[in-house]
Amino acid sequence: MNSELSSLQVQDIGEQGLLARLQRFCPPEIIGDDGAVLSTEPGQSLVVTTDVLVDGVHFSEITTSGEDAGWRAVAANLSDIAAMGATPLGITVGLGLPGEVAVSWVEELYQGMTQCLQKYNTPIVGGDIVRSPTTTIAISAFGQVDPLRIIRRTKAKVGDMIVVTGVHGACAAGLQLLLHPELGQNLSDSDSEALLLSADRTVLIHAHQRPKPRLDVLPILWEILDSYTPHSVAGMDSSDGLADAVVQICRASGVGAVIERTQIPLPKQFNHWLTQEQALEYALYGGEDFELVLCLPKEQAYAFVQQLGEGAAIVGKMTDGSTVILHDQTEEYPDQVLNLDRGFQHFSH
Repeated sequence: MNSELSSLQVQDIGEQGLLARLQRFCPPEIIGDDGAVLSTEPGQSLVVTTDVLVDGVHFSEITTSGEDAGWRAVAANLSDIAAMGATPLGITVGLGLPGEVAVSWVEELYQGMTQCLQKYNTPIVGGDIVRSPTTTIAISAFGQVDPLRIIRRTKAKVGDMIVVTGVHGACAAGLQLLLHPELGQNLSDSDSEALLLSADRTVLIHAHQRPKPRLDVLPILWEILDSYTPHSVAGMDSSDGLADAVVQICRASGVGAVIERTQIPLPKQFNHWLTQEQALEYALYGGEDFELVLCLPKEQAYAFVQQLGEGAAIVGKMTDGSTVILHDQTEEYPDQVLNLDRGFQHFSH
């Protein structure tokens, strides 16, 4: 990109000039009216979800490039679509921008969005742009789902196994490595260990900057369930941490749960620089791993985990009552009650 283009600011080209540049990221046959028209198949339900990302809260220039911010914004919404059991149809993008923002950054934002969306054949079908003192990205995603396959938080039953579709804590660890580059730098005694640590850092940072919504697991889930007696599925994604997801499902379903701490799948990269307690903290409360947390009957749960392979695990079981307990089957640690107090909450102190 030449210096003239890289120095161009949003206020230099205005709303219409910016829209003209961004329309090339959208299907021309869909945009141009006051609203997008999306067709759904007969017998399908429409799922709509919205996420808002704010500069300084959800991303910053220290940790996130324009492309990575775009990818993360889309991934958060597609993860919510996956958590409902749905297939994405399209997204709309609302941008609040200071006039001094570089046009090149906004285009990079859309490039990152497109890179994530292309993996799931999902278009940008519209949006809005306004002037704002803070850069804000508001995305609405639309999906469709068979009404009999809607995943809800309210459907968990006593005896259901709690399944996670992948490791937890990687995103939070990656963020910490970006914010504190010195972490783990002095742990190596040899060149080979230094290379290993460097590779681990790269994996964890990538997990933060390019998280993957787990739309890929849904066909496997339906294949497993269709081979057994039909059963409703409870679940949500772990965008606010594993502990948050389990507590939220339990509250909505009126049940309790026991999570086995030794069964929580952790990134192998943690072994070289985190204590067990630090690793567990990242997994339970770090958030933004975008894995699915599902409640399934025992037989289906084991079949599902076996099909998904490495990273997927059964981490606990739904119980009577309303308390969510973190249990250690080795009895090295006492039982701990999990709640929503330690995870990220907007407006909390």
